[in-house]
Amino acid sequence: MLGQLVHNPVVADHLQTLGVQSGHLDHLDSAKTQRVVITAHGASDRHREAWQKAGHVITDTTCPLVRKAHAALATLVQEGYHPVVIGQRDHVEVRGLIGDFPEAVVILAEAQLAQIPDSRKIGVVSQTTQPLDVVLQLVAAIKAHHPQAEVRFIDTVCHPTKQRQTALEDICRNCQVVVVIGGRNSNNTRQLTEKATRLGVRTHQVETAEDLQPDWFTGVTDVGVTAGTSTLDETVRKVMDRLKVITDESN
Repeated sequence: MLGQLVHNPVVADHLQTLGVQSGHLDHLDSAKTQRVVITAHGASDRHREAWQKAGHVITDTTCPLVRKAHAALATLVQEGYHPVVIGQRDHVEVRGLIGDFPEAVVILAEAQLAQIPDSRKIGVVSQTTQPLDVVLQLVAAIKAHHPQAEVRFIDTVCHPTKQRQTALEDICRNCQVVVVIGGRNSNNTRQLTEKATRLGVRTHQVETAEDLQPDWFTGVTDVGVTAGTSTLDETVRKVMDRLKVITDESN
């Protein structure tokens, strides 16, 4: 497995029990097996070709919505737009997006706008798990910073991410505490945690039911629960069951 299949520790632990070995997409010598797996976060064509030339058989599990982002960026480049990606530069998905386009600029804050060169045409896509409101604010800032340029934005934020962000707003209006379930290194899970916190609700992120602390819910009558896109249904059920036990004991 060239990286983490998804950013979820429960999945990672299960794969390890099945004997799946870990490798690194950037290092051809990190895999001792002929068959290797590209994770849901995707990879550049350059990486795929390198692994194939090294004699490996690739199983590609790239998320279809990440493939959509790759196709959108490639289209913009083919049409003469200077590529810009809104996202985390060091995230595996973003590294895969820009791997075939070394001229691409990655930004995640208005302070980084100066990195975008003056160009007649600027094409923008986003890491699939970025909050849409943040992305749209940055697109508007790019347009303001480059008023003479044609700025084309292709929305590549995935629909499940949008749904969870919208649903979270409803949860935060009605709950005193929010529990976010998902991996610590999952971007979309972290974005949920950060958004709930920004909305002024006491928020706790957990990876498993065992992470729940009873004292988080002392005197609390309404608890909201949400989860990242890579969180297993069984993990959500276990967290909900544990929450019920905790709330029953406190009552």
